[in-house]
Amino acid sequence: MRDAVRRATLAELLEGGYARLTVENVAERSGVHKTTVYRRWGGVEGLIADALELAGDEPWPIPDTGSVEGDLRGIVQLVRTGFDDPELGPVSSAFVAAAMQNSSAARALHDFFVARHEQSAEVVRRAVARGELPDVVDVREVIRVAVAPVYYRLFVAHEPVTERDADRAADAALAAARAGVL
Repeated sequence: MRDAVRRATLAELLEGGYARLTVENVAERSGVHKTTVYRRWGGVEGLIADALELAGDEPWPIPDTGSVEGDLRGIVQLVRTGFDDPELGPVSSAFVAAAMQNSSAARALHDFFVARHEQSAEVVRRAVARGELPDVVDVREVIRVAVAPVYYRLFVAHEPVTERDADRAADAALAAARAGVL
């Protein structure tokens, strides 16, 4: 049942975004009675939070290019191309929109990012082990600083993010980490 409701939630987000997400549509699409959906998830916010919780447990393809520069660029490119993906992009954007409008969704998105940043921080840990970065670097902060410009361009400035923009963001975070700022 949970998987059917999650798939229905993601499909509804893909088709109509957060603004058009309803418990009724998710119930109909999933084949689960709407009173069950309300009882278990409480409403749209619960559906969003559950979908994000499950997504946070999914594996994230961590690059391993042999250098911190290549790995960090790879992570930022994954974020960039994820938002460009015709299926994943609208759903990811809907999660961000939901978080801006609802505190439960915001907490769920925060938890999702904590999990993703922890997974991604492996590239920084490897760099420290190889001697490419100082051992005092905050591994999660390097990831946050690297991907932040992508989110700024997409959701604040409403600008496209090119491959060059993504590489520049990774390079700036790397420079800050090497300088001891992070």
